[in-house]
Amino acid sequence: MVIEYDLQFFAKEGPGGEKTEEATPKKIEESRKEGSVAKSKELVNGITLLALFLTLRFGMGFVGQRLVGIFQKYWIHLTQAVLQPFDLQAVLDMMIEMGKDIVIIAAPFLLVGVVMGFFANKIQFKWMVTAKPMQPKLSKLNPISGFKRLFSSRALFDLLKAIAEVLLIGYVAYSVLKNRSQELFILYDISIPQALALLMDVIWELGIKISLVMLVIGFVDFLFQRYKHRQDLMMTKQEVKDEYKNTEGDPQIKGQQKQRMRQASQRRMMASVPEADVVITNPTHFAVALKYDAEKHAAPVVTAKGTDFLAAKMKEVAREHGVNIVENKPLARMLYYNVDVDREIPPELYKAVADILAYVYSLKRAS
Repeated sequence: MVIEYDLQFFAKEGPGGEKTEEATPKKIEESRKEGSVAKSKELVNGITLLALFLTLRFGMGFVGQRLVGIFQKYWIHLTQAVLQPFDLQAVLDMMIEMGKDIVIIAAPFLLVGVVMGFFANKIQFKWMVTAKPMQPKLSKLNPISGFKRLFSSRALFDLLKAIAEVLLIGYVAYSVLKNRSQELFILYDISIPQALALLMDVIWELGIKISLVMLVIGFVDFLFQRYKHRQDLMMTKQEVKDEYKNTEGDPQIKGQQKQRMRQASQRRMMASVPEADVVITNPTHFAVALKYDAEKHAAPVVTAKGTDFLAAKMKEVAREHGVNIVENKPLARMLYYNVDVDREIPPELYKAVADILAYVYSLKRAS
């Protein structure tokens, strides 16, 4: 019996072929807006647990005193309640008061948990407020997609990670309790403050070691999640081209727009040639038209310039309108490469251009 596998099921394919290109900044930003980021819940849990147990360590005296006080206070209340007729209102008041005492003890730990949970997420990805992850998506109900996720590399990694967590945390808990078993057996023989101090010490040791295990697992998980997230965002060459077209515009259309702009600029320059004082050439490849109006400008202005065909066209228009054409190869090149259209010539070219204009003006006076 021969079983044929559809290799395309396992291939990273998309529109335009295989996904071989790194995600563009736009693709990454869109992914973040959708709530898809590389993050590890285990790393968040590890950092938060470590912070909570460190808080417990430094606040152990406060917690112990409050617990002993609560135990003594409510032991007296319960003893008195047994000897008196049942009073529902008194029981409710006692429960409310007990709740307040518990909140006072738990408040610092809740605050530390919230702050460290936010910090642990912040160091993994850039924070962004978005409601898109809460929006319902029909694609999540697709059984085929669910089946693929069930047998994906991410699912396999999550399974191995869960097994590693159970085994490592179980081993840590077993080893700590085994090493402290002799101390735990004497809890009934010591006072309440001593028993609480012993329990807190055991809990702190157990919590710190479990937190460190969670941090190691979380760090490995974060590296995998970041790698997997980058792989999931990979794009095909066609997707990159399509995105570029959507953001920057179709290259063909942009080329056509540039061509039209060049044509409009050339028409505008050709229209200014008849008003020029002189056209300087080299004589075949370059042509630069100059005009000097002392009332508007401090120096002559380049009104048009061109090479090859455009230069020939400029000379043709200049002849038709009686504009003088002067051949000066070095000056024509310098003007073409160093002065933009509608800009005054630089001071270093004043002398050369002034000599040509003086010559042109003398020809006009003679005619």
